[in-house]
Amino acid sequence: MDDELDTRLDAGLRERLRRVRLLLLDVDGVLTDGGLFYGSGDAEMKRFDVKDGAGMFLAGKFGLEVGLLTGKSSSIVAKRAQELGITRVVQGALDKVPALETILGDGRYSLSEMAYIGDDVLDLAVIRRAAFSACPADAHPLVRERVDYVCEHRGGSGAVREVIDLILAAQGKWRLVLEQYWEDAHA
Repeated sequence: MDDELDTRLDAGLRERLRRVRLLLLDVDGVLTDGGLFYGSGDAEMKRFDVKDGAGMFLAGKFGLEVGLLTGKSSSIVAKRAQELGITRVVQGALDKVPALETILGDGRYSLSEMAYIGDDVLDLAVIRRAAFSACPADAHPLVRERVDYVCEHRGGSGAVREVIDLILAAQGKWRLVLEQYWEDAHA
């Protein structure tokens, strides 16, 4: 996995990925496919990909914090964040720059240590500020033109996992993943 980076990213992007300590994600169109399902009353449903969830679990386990920065507010997003142990969550942020400042306000992370995955024009201001930016394969064309990396996977279908894998590989942590989940299983 580590060697795959040589063909997917240039040296400058790999170096930026090595410094990433915080990965912020938009939700609709990134963690989900962007579709909204409404039932009777106020019932709302979203579909999350388990591979993305497993990637977020691995990220946390190997020193990469994940946070959510989304324009819509949803109890479903709060529940998913709680399930995954994500504590940096800002919802209802149509203007994402002040929300980003809130997330970074404790001084634990700087912009040079932050990566962001977004899919639409509302994400461009954060994309511009991130040390590394990515988008799903089905992101808005203006976003695809402006990010550092366009994923092979679509939103809600493994794009988040793809970026987490890239970050962990750039940081040399895939060796640790394999040691824990492959080699330990065969001991």
